[in-house]
Amino acid sequence: MKLYSWNVNGIRAVQKKGFVDWVFEESPDILCLQETKAHFSQLDEELTQIKGYESYWNAPARKGYSGVATYTKGKPLSVHYGIGVDRIDEEGRIIVTEYHGFTLLNIYFPNGQKDQDRLDYKLYFYDGVLEYCNELVDDGKRVIVCGDFNTAHHPIDLTNPKANEKYSGFLPIEREYLSKWMDNGFIDSFRHFYPETVKYSWWSYRMQARPKNVGWRIDYFLVSGNMIDDVKDAEIRNDVMGSDHCPVVLHL
Repeated sequence: MKLYSWNVNGIRAVQKKGFVDWVFEESPDILCLQETKAHFSQLDEELTQIKGYESYWNAPARKGYSGVATYTKGKPLSVHYGIGVDRIDEEGRIIVTEYHGFTLLNIYFPNGQKDQDRLDYKLYFYDGVLEYCNELVDDGKRVIVCGDFNTAHHPIDLTNPKANEKYSGFLPIEREYLSKWMDNGFIDSFRHFYPETVKYSWWSYRMQARPKNVGWRIDYFLVSGNMIDDVKDAEIRNDVMGSDHCPVVLHL
C-alpha cells in the first residue's frame, strides 16, 4: 500500500503541470495534498472526479489560502474535517480519514515566519494535534500523520542549519515541539529507515535553490509506535516537479 503526501502550493497551478496524469502514473492508494489554495466550488471535474478515487476537501473561508485534500482508492470508514477544536480547525488545515487498520491525518501545519502571534499559533497547533493523536492511540488506534510540518527537525534536515537557527522553521522552540511527537512514541518514517541520508522536500523559489539542492526536509510521515512493524519503506520523491515541495511516500 502506497501513501503519498505533497504540498502542491496551489492545486489549480499544479493541475496545469500534469498533476492528473501524474496521479495515474504513480497510482497512490491514498494521496494527501496540502496548500491546495482552493474551495471545492473553484475546482473542475478533472480534479474532483479522478477515476478510481474518492476525494475530500477542506478549506478556510478565506479564498486562495491554506487548504488540504485527500484522494483515496478505498472509501474511508469515516471522514472528519478538523479535530474538533475551533481555533485549530478554522483555517482548513486538517482532514482525518479512518480506515481498517489505521487513522490518517492529512495536515498543513502553520508557518511561523510572519510574527510572534503566528509562531505561537503554530506551537499551539502542534500541541493540540499531538494531544488529539495521543487520545487516538490511547483508544487503541494506529495513527499516521502526514503533511507539511513547516519545521526541519535536525541539522541534517536542511542545507544551512547554523544560518537558520534564528528563523522560523528551524527555531529551537519549534524543533523542541516537534521532538515532543517522538517523545510521545511517534516515529519519523524516513529517518527510521535512513538515519544518515541527506534529502530535502522543500526548496525556496529564490537563488536557484532547487537546482543547487539548497533545501529543507519539512514534509513527513509520522507513525505511531504501534504500527511501525507494518511500515516497509519511506521515500522522498525529489524527482517530482510542479511545486516548491516534492512528494513524500510511505509504504505499508
